[in-house]
Amino acid sequence: MIRIAIADDHQSLIDGMLLMFSNFPDMEVVLTGNNGKEILDQIPLKKPDVILTDIKMPVMDGIELCSRVKQEYPQIKIIAFTMFTQDEPFENMKKAGVNGYILKNAHLTEIIDAIQFVSHNDYFYRPNHTKREVKEEKQSHALLRKLTQSEQEILKHIAQGKSSAEIAEIRYSAISTVEKHRKNMMRKLNLNGKGELIKFAFDLKYEL
Repeated sequence: MIRIAIADDHQSLIDGMLLMFSNFPDMEVVLTGNNGKEILDQIPLKKPDVILTDIKMPVMDGIELCSRVKQEYPQIKIIAFTMFTQDEPFENMKKAGVNGYILKNAHLTEIIDAIQFVSHNDYFYRPNHTKREVKEEKQSHALLRKLTQSEQEILKHIAQGKSSAEIAEIRYSAISTVEKHRKNMMRKLNLNGKGELIKFAFDLKYEL
């Protein structure tokens, strides 16, 4: 079992990641926080194996968190999980001792690969938005056009981490109706499970 901590100042992203990881029995999110200090303070109690951290956060950013963890808990692996593609933040995280660097628009399989790689003492760096990723993003937008207007509106709420019950309340509809839309979207988009549907929404950079 790989014990995971997530540091990000967008709570909706954390909520989506929690749901995503619930589909992987060999991984467990044991700690979350909206800044680096919240994670650092709870490490002795929660004992994570891998930390997924954003770089830009209030109170304590990802660079300082990485540096502090590597000094105090060198056995813990750290993956930068960010939208920064520039060289400077990448180099700063490497200097702080980061074990992996991936973008938030990475595919679900890449996130899982990164966690497994670093947990086995390997490194996983994907700092660049490659031509392949650009092509796949265009394909995602093409898939989006297969959805009805109602399905696209629900997808936006899913990207914000809202549950089916919350979406139903917002749309003045039954929970069963929202669940039916979810199933239709997964079928149209060829996705397996709610976690992949959430990741698809994140990849399209909806407003959180």
